[in-house]
Amino acid sequence: MEKIIIEPVWFDSLGAKSSCTLVKTPDVRILIDPGIAAMQPSFPASDAKKREWCEEGRKAIERASKEADIIVISHYHYDHYFPTDLSIYKDKILFAKNPNEYINDSQRARATSFYSSICATYGKTNLESLSLEKTKEKAKEMKYKYPDPMAELPIASHKDFGDYNKRRSELLEKGKRWFYGRVANWAENPAIPELNFPSFKLKYSEGKEFKFGDTTLRFSKPLFHGIEFSRVGWVFYTIVEHENEKFIYSSDLDGPIIEDYAQQIIHENPQVLILDGPMTYMFGYVLNRINLNRAVENAVEIVRSIDAELIIYDHHLPRDRKFRERTEKVWNAAKEANKKVVTAAEFLGMEPVVLSTFSESEQAR
Repeated sequence: MEKIIIEPVWFDSLGAKSSCTLVKTPDVRILIDPGIAAMQPSFPASDAKKREWCEEGRKAIERASKEADIIVISHYHYDHYFPTDLSIYKDKILFAKNPNEYINDSQRARATSFYSSICATYGKTNLESLSLEKTKEKAKEMKYKYPDPMAELPIASHKDFGDYNKRRSELLEKGKRWFYGRVANWAENPAIPELNFPSFKLKYSEGKEFKFGDTTLRFSKPLFHGIEFSRVGWVFYTIVEHENEKFIYSSDLDGPIIEDYAQQIIHENPQVLILDGPMTYMFGYVLNRINLNRAVENAVEIVRSIDAELIIYDHHLPRDRKFRERTEKVWNAAKEANKKVVTAAEFLGMEPVVLSTFSESEQAR
C-alpha cells in the first residue's frame, strides 16, 4: 500500500503481550490497542527480562501515542489499553468497545474504573453523575433485545464435529445460559455514556463507520474473543480504507476460531491484515485440539483466499516456542501461495524473542 502506512509498535514476538499498531493515512493517524503486559510464567525468559521488554514496549507505545489523532480500544484487556496512564488519551478521539453491552463482568468493571478516571482527569467530574440509570421498564425491554448469538454464526452452527458434536451442544447450551445472565446484567447496570470533554472525546464504535477526509474507519459488530460464548468477552475488528487500499486489524479472534469470522475477513479482502493466532501456549488447558484445528484451518483459508500483500500473524502465538510447529499448515499455505506471512518481529527484521531466547538458553546448557 502507498497511502496507508502500517507501523507495528509492539507485539508478542518482541517480548511482551501486545498488538499495538500505528496506522497512518494522508488524513489521520490511528493508534490501535495501546496496551501491554508482561509474559506469562512459562515464557522462556527471566522475570527481569520480561519486565525489561514490557517497559520498552510501554515507552514505544507512549511515543506512538504522541503521533496519533485517534486511539482505538477493541476491548478492556490490559494488553490492549492503558488503564492508568491517561496521558496518551489527551486531545484524542477514542473509539472504544461499548462497556454497556456485549461485555463480560470483569471488563465491565475495568471499563467503569477507566472511564471514572477519564471523567476525573479530563472532565473534572465523576462518572456516577453522568451515568444513566435505567427504569424498570427499560431494563425489562433490554432483556428481550438480544438474540441468540449463534443465529449470526450459520457456518459454525452447522459445522459437523463428529464425535465432538454431543459435547459441543452441551457447551453451547451452557454458554447460552451464561450469555443471558450477562444480558440481565447489561439491563440492570447504569449506562456509561459517550463522553465529550474539551481535551477528550469517546465514541462507541461497534458496527459503525466514520469518515476523516478520504479515509474511512469502519468497525465490526461485537465478536466473541475466541470460541463461541467465550467467557473472556467480546472484541471488534478495525478496518481502515483510503481510496482503493484496505487494512484490517483483527484484534483477539484467537485464530480466528469461528469460521464465520474468517469468512468476514475473506469477504473484506484487505491488502494488509494483522491476524492474531490461537493461544497455543495454553494448549491442553483452555485450548483443545478441536478448536486449535479450527483456528489453523480458518487461517489457512484466509491466507489462500485474500489478495494480501502482507499478513502479520502474531499475538498469542509467539508466547509459545512451538508456535510454528502447532500452526505449521498456515506457514506452509503461505509458502505455497507465495504470500508474505510473518510475525511482527520478522517484519521489523528480527527473530521472535521466544525463539531466540530459547536458543540462547539451550546453548547455555
